[in-house]
Amino acid sequence: MKNFKIALAQFSPHIGNIDANTQKMVEQAHLAKQQQADLIIFPELSTLGYPAEDLILRPNLQKRTQKAFAQLSEVKDIVMVFGFVHQTEDGHRYNSAAVMKNGQVLGIYNKHNLPNYGVFDERRYFQEGHQHLVFEYLGHKFGVLICEDVWSLNTVKQLSQLNVETVLILNASPYEVGKPQHRIQTLNELAKQLSLNIVYVNQVGGQDDLIFDGSSFVSNNNGQLALQVPSFQETVAFAEYDAEQKQFKTTDAIPALETFAEIYQALVMATRDYVQRSGFPGVILGLSGGIDSALTLAIAVDAIGADKVQAVMMPYTYTSQMSVEDATEQARRMGVTFGIAEIHPIVNSFMQTLFPFFGNSPADATEENLQARTRGTLLMGLSNKFGNLVLSTGNKSEISVGYCTLYGDMVGGFSVLKDVYKTIVFELAKYRNTLSETPVIPERVITRPPSAELRPDQKDQDSLPAYDVLDAILYAYIEEDLSQADIIAKGYKAEVVEQVIRLVDRNEYKRRQGAIGPRISSRAFNRERRYPIVNGWTAND
Repeated sequence: MKNFKIALAQFSPHIGNIDANTQKMVEQAHLAKQQQADLIIFPELSTLGYPAEDLILRPNLQKRTQKAFAQLSEVKDIVMVFGFVHQTEDGHRYNSAAVMKNGQVLGIYNKHNLPNYGVFDERRYFQEGHQHLVFEYLGHKFGVLICEDVWSLNTVKQLSQLNVETVLILNASPYEVGKPQHRIQTLNELAKQLSLNIVYVNQVGGQDDLIFDGSSFVSNNNGQLALQVPSFQETVAFAEYDAEQKQFKTTDAIPALETFAEIYQALVMATRDYVQRSGFPGVILGLSGGIDSALTLAIAVDAIGADKVQAVMMPYTYTSQMSVEDATEQARRMGVTFGIAEIHPIVNSFMQTLFPFFGNSPADATEENLQARTRGTLLMGLSNKFGNLVLSTGNKSEISVGYCTLYGDMVGGFSVLKDVYKTIVFELAKYRNTLSETPVIPERVITRPPSAELRPDQKDQDSLPAYDVLDAILYAYIEEDLSQADIIAKGYKAEVVEQVIRLVDRNEYKRRQGAIGPRISSRAFNRERRYPIVNGWTAND
């Protein structure tokens, strides 16, 4: 029995780009060899990327996968464990892992447990595997599992009963707040319970609305954490196994990220990957002087650089001088391209054109929405002219209750704060200001009462409950699926709960038309919370 060194390839695949993914895997394998690693482990479906959705159904996938195997076969003198779509001659398709050395496939493992809940839809594409894969190398017995398999105690127990010493787990586990720590704690306990060493390698990077945090790690068979790989970074990390101690050598633990640091890094990575992999040269957003657009601007700059970010302030009659000053100052501090476009002539022209139809009808939300839609049209015009992606700036609180305007402030291709409640927006803004000597978001943007500034002296709380109350009710209704009666029983006023639930239920049509945005919760809109737009369900029972 010998000591060995294992490389954890915390890898960010480009979904569908099998050639590029395979080339990167080859490079990472060579890097691992230079560091005298004996094995390298890649994430789940690493050749294709996860989730590839209906790309998995493309008729030429098998041909491209075979080409990937040929490329990987050129790597010598290191065992590679990687994920791929396995299509058998009898027409079956599996989410699989291959163990390869010197061009020879030593074994293939087909994933046993196919998740079909939340963001997962694996039963649409794959069939379940039923056989275990155990292989011996350097006098050690290794077993292979894929993601969901490790959360099935029976599946892991079976490997333990086969006298496996170290379990290699390939993962594409999406991020949500607190999940990296939960994985480590749970699998440390499992490692101790079954006396197994666990090597957990997770995908990293943003993919559409999903975020993969990486956060790969190694647990020893006594339940102690031996290695923790930094979250939200593409890297190859190494763990050394001491055959005499029958454990991996422990490295210095990386402190867990504070909650708001974790969320902020997740949003930055998701924005960067969406913009860059979609091929946009940069982004543009409306900078209103308010907290949401201020935070979105900061995230955008941190994601892709100030030179690729354009901000536009579009004042109207009700826009305060404070808002103009704060937007201008933040743009200056962050070094982005900035301009001011007065929208009075455009809105007034709309009003004149519509006057024969409106007549002397009293002003209402219609006139407010015309302002928002004017701004949306200007942003889309600039996007069309220069090719930059429009970032919409609404948060989860507003989107939940429909406090936003279709074809107005909802325009855009990526909604950075879509899954971030307003109370968290404030905390993230405060956190971002701690990262630089001079705060990038002016203090009064954070401290002033939020306002859409679409009518005189308007405040968000004129139309909505205070955000701490609103967010608590929304969390109970959306994340926890509590009924109206259950939420009222928590101590919230019945009329307020009824108002909030009514707004959530009747604004599904807006949410369906909004841009996608990065998921950080367990009940994000679109993938996880899917309700019919037209329905007769009532929440009062």
